[in-house]
Amino acid sequence: MADTATPTVIRRADYAPPAFLIDTVALEFDLVPERTVVRNTMRVRRNPDAAHAAHFELMGEQLEFVSASIDGTPHSAVRTHEHGLSVDNVPDAFELTLVSLCNPTENTTLSGLYVSSDNFFTQCEAEGFRRITYFLDRPDVMATYTVTLRADKAAYPVLLSNGNLLDEGDLPDGRHFARWEDPFRKPSYLFALVAGKLVKLEERVRSGSGKEKLLQVWVEPHDLDKTRHAMDSLINSIRWDEQRFGLELDLDRFMIVAVGDFNMGAMENKGLNIFNTKYVLANPETATDTDFANIEAVVGHEYFHNWTGNRVTCRDWFQLSLKEGLTVFRDQEFSADMAGGATDEAARATKRIEDVRVLRQMQFAEDAGPMAHPVRPESYVEINNFYTMTVYEKGSEVVRMYQTLFGRDGFRRGMDLYFKRHDGQAVTCDDFRHALADANGRDLAQFERWYSQAGTPRVTVSTHYDAAQHRYRVTLSQGYGDAAPTARETQKGPLLIPFAIGLIGANGADLPLRLEGETGASGTTRVLEFTQTEQTFTFVDIAEKPLPSLLRNFSAPVIVEYDYSAEELAFLLAHDSDPFNRWEAGQRLATRELLSLAARAATGASLQLDDSVVNAFAQVLTDETLSPSFRELALMLPSETYLAEQMPESNPAAVHTARQFVRRRLAEALKNDWLAIYERHQTPGDYEATPDAGGHRALKNLALAYLAELADPADAVRLAGAQYDAANNMTDRAAALSALLTAATAGDGRRAQEALEDFYRRFEKEPLVIDKWFALQATQRGSAQRPVIDIVRALMSHPAFNLKNPNRARSLIFSFCAANPAQFHAEDGSGYAFWADQVIALDALNPQVAARLARSLELWRRFTPALREKMRGALEKVAAQVKSRDVREIVEKALG
Repeated sequence: MADTATPTVIRRADYAPPAFLIDTVALEFDLVPERTVVRNTMRVRRNPDAAHAAHFELMGEQLEFVSASIDGTPHSAVRTHEHGLSVDNVPDAFELTLVSLCNPTENTTLSGLYVSSDNFFTQCEAEGFRRITYFLDRPDVMATYTVTLRADKAAYPVLLSNGNLLDEGDLPDGRHFARWEDPFRKPSYLFALVAGKLVKLEERVRSGSGKEKLLQVWVEPHDLDKTRHAMDSLINSIRWDEQRFGLELDLDRFMIVAVGDFNMGAMENKGLNIFNTKYVLANPETATDTDFANIEAVVGHEYFHNWTGNRVTCRDWFQLSLKEGLTVFRDQEFSADMAGGATDEAARATKRIEDVRVLRQMQFAEDAGPMAHPVRPESYVEINNFYTMTVYEKGSEVVRMYQTLFGRDGFRRGMDLYFKRHDGQAVTCDDFRHALADANGRDLAQFERWYSQAGTPRVTVSTHYDAAQHRYRVTLSQGYGDAAPTARETQKGPLLIPFAIGLIGANGADLPLRLEGETGASGTTRVLEFTQTEQTFTFVDIAEKPLPSLLRNFSAPVIVEYDYSAEELAFLLAHDSDPFNRWEAGQRLATRELLSLAARAATGASLQLDDSVVNAFAQVLTDETLSPSFRELALMLPSETYLAEQMPESNPAAVHTARQFVRRRLAEALKNDWLAIYERHQTPGDYEATPDAGGHRALKNLALAYLAELADPADAVRLAGAQYDAANNMTDRAAALSALLTAATAGDGRRAQEALEDFYRRFEKEPLVIDKWFALQATQRGSAQRPVIDIVRALMSHPAFNLKNPNRARSLIFSFCAANPAQFHAEDGSGYAFWADQVIALDALNPQVAARLARSLELWRRFTPALREKMRGALEKVAAQVKSRDVREIVEKALG
C-alpha cells in the first residue's frame, strides 16, 4: 500500500466540473490472472462548461502503462505519476487509446479487478475503476460502454459485463470472447465484469409494458440450490417498483452474480449486480429467517438503484446519500410492503422498529463521535470511509420525512418530477429537494439543513392542560444538547421537523385532534411542522387531560426528551394505537431501569428490579392479540452497546452486570410463561420463509434464550438440545446452539461443545454457515475461567479461518470487537491489544475492511478513565504503523 502520511483533504466547496468529457468507452480485456491486458479506447472532448486545461489528467492506481495513441497515431507526450497519467498536447476532440496491465491475483484490496475462487470479479465503487485502466474516474463523467472480454474457455467459460450481449464465439488456442454493450450512459463506478466457472438460475418475465426480460442469478455450481429466494426477491422487486413508482426495468436482461470475497454487501453495477454470497445464497438448512429477510432487502436495494443511482446518479461523492439514502428508503418501504402491504400497520411497524433500532444504536453513536458528519459531507480524505450509517440510514430518514410531509401521493409526484428533469444526469441532493418542493408547491429551503448539519437533534417537549378551557398546549424546543464538536460546528439554525403526535385518553383510546384555528377535528395522529427553535401548538376541545404519544412512527430522526413516569410508560405500552410508540414505551421503561441498575453496579451496590417492569413485560408476553414478531421485539432488551452510550461515562462491565441481572430476573419471574410460549409457538412441518412463520420462530427462540439465563438451566439445555437435534432449518439450529452456549456459563458445557463440533462437521463445506459458527463463538458470554478473547485467538489459527476473506474476518474479529462489548472491553485491555493487531494486519491486505474495524474505538473518550487510557494506547499503536489513508483518517480523527 502507498504511504499516505499526509493525505489530501477533498472539499465539497472545491468542486469544479471536469475539464474533459468522455462520450464513449470501448474496453478490451485479455483476462489472465497474473497479467491482464486492458485496451481502453475513449472518445474525448473538452467540456465547454469547464476551465481550459493544458493536460488531460487520468487517474490510475496499481497499473503498468504500456502505450498510448491519439486518433490511431502513437502518442509519446504521456507522463505516469503517483496518481495516474498526464496526456499532453491533446486537441479539443479526439480518440484516445490506452493499453495497460494489472495483476488481479495480487489484488487483495478487492477493489478494481481481482480473482476470487479462480474467477474474475470487479468492484469499482467508489474509485476502483482506476485500478483497471487509466480513466477520468469521477461520477459526473458519464459514457456509453462497449466491452469485449477474451479468456481461456475451459478456465472461464462464462464472460459477463454490463448491458446486453452483442456477440460471442471461439478464438484460437482454446480461448473465446464475448462482446457486451450498455446503451445507457453511466459513470465508471457502475462498470462490471465477471469471468469464470459459474452456473445460473434464469427466468423470463414480462414488464408492465409487455416487454420480455431475462433474469439470471449466477453462482458457483455447488450453490445453485440456494438461488431460488434471490430470484423470487428480484421478481418481487421488479413488480414493486413498477406498481409503487411506475419504474420499469430498462435493459433486456438483469443479472446477479454471487462472490465469496467482497468488501460490501452488494453493488448495483448497471444490469450486472455483483453480490456478496451472504445476500444471495439461502435454503432452509443454511440460512436463518434474518438471512432470508436480508436477501430480499438487499436484492431490492440493488435493483432499485437501477433508477435511483444509475439512471440518475451523483454529481460527486459528497452527494452519495442522493442515491444511497433514497434507495435505502425504497428498500425499507419494499420490505414493509412485502411484510404487511400498504395497510397492515402492525406488520409494517415491525420493519420500522427494526430499522430504527439500527439507526439509534449505530447512527446516533456516529453522530456523537469524531466521525460525525452531515448527510451530505463537506470534506473527506478517503471516500470509502463515508459509506456510513449517516449517509445511508439517516439519509433514508431524511427521504422518509418528505413522504411524511407530503404523503405517498405527494412523494410519488416528486419522484416523477425528479426523473422527468434529471434522467441520464449526474445531480445533487439539492436537485432532489427542489423536485419534491416544486411537485408539491412548497418552499423547502429550510429543509436543506438536514443535509448540511451534523448531529442528532433533540426535541424537548413540555405540555400544559387547561381543564377549564379544554385546551392542551404542547411546546417543542429543538437543539443538539452535548453534541460532538464536529456536529456543533455545522449547525446553522432550526430544522423543519415533521413531528407526529397523538393524544390518548384515560380509557386508552385516541382523542380526535383539532388545532387552534381549525374548524373541525381531523384524525387522531397529526404531523406538526416544527420549524422554530421553540414552538407551541394548542389543541382544543380536549375534554380530559391526555397522555401524549410523541413522534409516532418515528416521524423524524431525533431524540425526544419528555419526562414520562414509569406508570405512563406502562400505560403507553399497553394502550398506544401506534405500534412503534407502543414498542418505544417498553424500550424507554427498560432503558431507564437498566441505566439505574448500571449506575448501582458501577459502585458495587446491590441490584433489585422493580415489579412494575416485570409486570409490564409479562403483560406483553402473554398478550396473544399482539403478533409474535412484535412481542419478540418488545421483549428484547436494549443492547449493551446502546445502553453504555447513554451513560455519562460508558462502563461496559456495569451495563453487562445490570442487563444480565434483568435477563435473569425476567427469566426466573416468568419461567412458566416462557415455557408456555416456547411450546405454543412451535412451527411444525416444512420450513416456510414467511413473516408469519418467522415471527413464531423468533418469539419461541427468544423464550429459549431467556430460559437459558436461569440459575439452573437444565430445562433450557434439554429443550435446546432436542431443538438442535430435530431442527429442519438454520434459524432453529443456530438459536439452539446459542442457547446451549449461554447455558454453559451456568453449568456443564459439554452439551454445547458437542453441538459446536457437530455444527462444524455438518457444515464445513458451507462458508456462510461456518461464518455463523465463528460468530456464535465470538459473541458468547464467556467466563473468568475462559474469557472469549482466548477463544477468538485460538480460532484465528483454525484451518477454516482466512483473514483475507472479509466475511470470515467480520464473522470472528468484528463480531468480537463490535458485538461482545463486555468481553471486548475487558479491564486488562486485552481486547484493545487484539484489535490493534488485527487493524494493522488488515491494513496491509484490505484497507477498506481495516477501516471498518478501526471504527470500533472511535468513541474512546466517552469511557471510564481506566479503559480510556488503554484505548488511547491501542489507537496510538495503530496510528504509528498503518499506511493506508482509509485507516489513518479514522484513527487520526479519533485521536483528535
